[in-house]
Amino acid sequence: MIGKVSPRGERVEPLIWYLYGPGRKNEHTDPHIVAAWHDPAGLEPPLRPGGRRDFRRLTGLLRQPHDALGDLGHDRPVWHCSVRAAPGDRMLSDEEWAAVAADVMARTGLAPRGQEHDAVRWVAIRHAEDHVHIVALLARQDGAKAFAWRDFYRVADACHAAEQRYGLTPTPPCDRTAARRPGRAEEGKADRQHRTEAPRVSLRRHAAAAAAAAGGEDEFFALLEQAGVLVRLRHSTQNPGEVTGYAIALPGDTGRDGKPVWYGGGKLAADLTLPKLRARWDPARTGPGPRPGPAGPDAAWDHAASAAAAASDQLQAGSGPDPGPDAGDIAWAAADVLRAAAAVLGSPALRLAADAYDRAARAPWGRLPPPSPAGIQLRAAARLVATTAHVTQDRPLAHIAFLIRMITLLEAIAELRQAQQHLAQAGAARAAARQLHDATAPPGPPRPPQAGPPRAARPDHGPSAARLAAADFPAGPVTRLPARPAPGQARTARPAPRRRKGPSP
Repeated sequence: MIGKVSPRGERVEPLIWYLYGPGRKNEHTDPHIVAAWHDPAGLEPPLRPGGRRDFRRLTGLLRQPHDALGDLGHDRPVWHCSVRAAPGDRMLSDEEWAAVAADVMARTGLAPRGQEHDAVRWVAIRHAEDHVHIVALLARQDGAKAFAWRDFYRVADACHAAEQRYGLTPTPPCDRTAARRPGRAEEGKADRQHRTEAPRVSLRRHAAAAAAAAGGEDEFFALLEQAGVLVRLRHSTQNPGEVTGYAIALPGDTGRDGKPVWYGGGKLAADLTLPKLRARWDPARTGPGPRPGPAGPDAAWDHAASAAAAASDQLQAGSGPDPGPDAGDIAWAAADVLRAAAAVLGSPALRLAADAYDRAARAPWGRLPPPSPAGIQLRAAARLVATTAHVTQDRPLAHIAFLIRMITLLEAIAELRQAQQHLAQAGAARAAARQLHDATAPPGPPRPPQAGPPRAARPDHGPSAARLAAADFPAGPVTRLPARPAPGQARTARPAPRRRKGPSP
């Protein structure tokens, strides 16, 4: 079960009209109130003679405490939260959804139990089988303003409690390891601009790759500019020469005012803020710097494969719920190696693996793991790959050996996260290992055509090796050459299609 808190609104009337309306694609069926601060049946909007509902009483009662505050009220008082069950879960009854909505309001502190006559006024509207919408105004009935502090995490706690109470599909906890996802407006804007992904996703990938290849913030900003990313630094008001933060933007991604849309590091991922990046580049964590081994085009890849093998051996030796203080730093440093290799090789398969592994690298609640010798070796290998690796047109054995070592490391990290009960991070590490495994698997021989009816299509479990390999080459529209006409036949004439007997080949 997932709860989503939407941005606060100014007026409650349009939201109520939408929740009782047909929806954008006529997906709203049988809208009705299942829970409220008062008797739900008495708050149900009545039907007018023409068949439309009259919302004036409901919206007036919801607004009443906020209107009494006058200028002291919130500029955006409408609080909206949607709670949705997983697709495979059973259908909850109205009474069960009412209990879930009441628990959400109690845990957020907007309507604690026993304060129904003093807390905020709210309603829970159900217009589909798998979710409800909770609408409240941030004004208490006792004349005080209401505040929703940390409401997203408290809504998640209510969802986890409902999963245990009703036996629903469990969801990962809110541990701040997931990166910021693009909103609906960002995805719609990317579609209108014909982008393959939202700018937030592209900028996060650029920032993560630059952080893995850089040894300090000056080099980090220089690498971003080399990648064509716009960079804006934030300076201290007390010390103008001190940089306290940064923001980046994609060229061509502008707002309504025509100015670039900037994203700070914290808006991209928890470990991309400037303080976290400076901690990453601390000499105690990075070591003396990358030292190339023997000369040759494969030296960097051999060094990275050795570092990955040593790190996986250390994780496998200390398996269990408490594998030691070095495990977290190894998991964090493995992301740098993946990002550096994906940027150097330009491989879509490695880029997908690095994106999939992103969450598995972070420690819960934004904590930074202590530095470790294995983590120092992995970061040094990442910078060595980013600066000295030679890329050839073929796939040398050094690349394959490096990827195999990385698969072993990612599988060890997945077992580590599983033992730590971090299910979302364990799944991210396994997904990345599968991506690398598909990238290293050799293509099989073509199968001869079989007679008989066509076989059913297999379910899609992610990008296959063939699709990943095809993504390395630009593909254009296929143009069929016209068949050579027979002697005496006009060129414009097209032979009639022959009918085949029996099953199609």
